[in-house]
Amino acid sequence: MKKSHLSLVIFLLLQLVSQAQEARRIVSLVPWMTRSLYLMGEQERLVGCTNYCPVAVADKIPIVASAVSVNIEKVLTRKPDLVFASSLIKPETIDNLKKLNLKVEYMSYPKSFDEICTDFIRIGKLIGQSTKAKAIVTQQKERLAKLKASVPAGKNPKIFIQIGARPLFCAVPNTFIDDFIQFSGGKNIAAELNTGNITREYVLKQNPDFIFIVTMGMVALEEKDAWLKYPILSASKSNQIYILDSDKTCSPTPVLFVDALEEIIRLIYKENPSEI
Repeated sequence: MKKSHLSLVIFLLLQLVSQAQEARRIVSLVPWMTRSLYLMGEQERLVGCTNYCPVAVADKIPIVASAVSVNIEKVLTRKPDLVFASSLIKPETIDNLKKLNLKVEYMSYPKSFDEICTDFIRIGKLIGQSTKAKAIVTQQKERLAKLKASVPAGKNPKIFIQIGARPLFCAVPNTFIDDFIQFSGGKNIAAELNTGNITREYVLKQNPDFIFIVTMGMVALEEKDAWLKYPILSASKSNQIYILDSDKTCSPTPVLFVDALEEIIRLIYKENPSEI
C-alpha cells in the first residue's frame, strides 16, 4: 500500500474513532449546560433534562430531574451515553450514576466569564464540536471587548445585584455575576464580603446608585417595591431599580453572559451600547 493511501486510511479510522467517542444521547442535569447544547445547535442529542431547562421543556424533552433532585430510574430509561452534572447535584447521586456505568461529566459553577468560555469549549469537545464552540467564544469575546470599550470612563456607579430574596443574597467577588459589575464600570457594594448573605441595613448603608434584581416572578416585583420604600437610597430616588431576566443573567454561557451585560450597560448609561 502506498504511503499516501496508508495515511488516508489512518485518518479515516481516527475520524471513525472520534465520532464513536462523541456523545450522541445526552441527559443534562444542569440548565446552563443544556443552554450550551442549544447555542451550538446540538439540541437533538438531548434526551433528558431538568424542569429548570425552559427551552428544552418547551421542546418536550423528557424531564428526569428538578434543580437538585434526580430521578435515577428516569435517567436510565433515557439510555444516555453522557450525563452532565454540577455542584447542584448531590455527590451521592453522582456516585450512584457512575456505579450504574453511566459516563458523568461534572463541571463546577463557573466563577468568571473566562471560566464560562473554558467550560463552553469543553462541552463542545465532548460532543465533537470544538471548532464550533471556539468560534462562538471568539465572537462573544469580540462583543465583550466592544461593550467594555463603550463604557464611559470615570463614572463608576455603586451597584447592588440581588440574586435572592428569602434570605437576601447578593453578588460577591470571584463570581461571574460580579463580572457584570466590573465590566460595566461599576463598583460592587459587596466587594468586601466573602459570602452573599446580607441584610437590608447593609444595603442601605452602602447606598447603591443602581439595584438589579435577578429573582423570578412576583418575588422580583415585591423586592423592587420594597426598595422603593426607602427614599434615602440613591437608587430609589432616581428610580434606578431594575429587574433582570434570571434565566439569561444566571445561565453562564458566553452568549447569554454578553447579552445580559449589554442590557445592564444600557440601563446604567441609558444608551444603546451597539450605537456608542
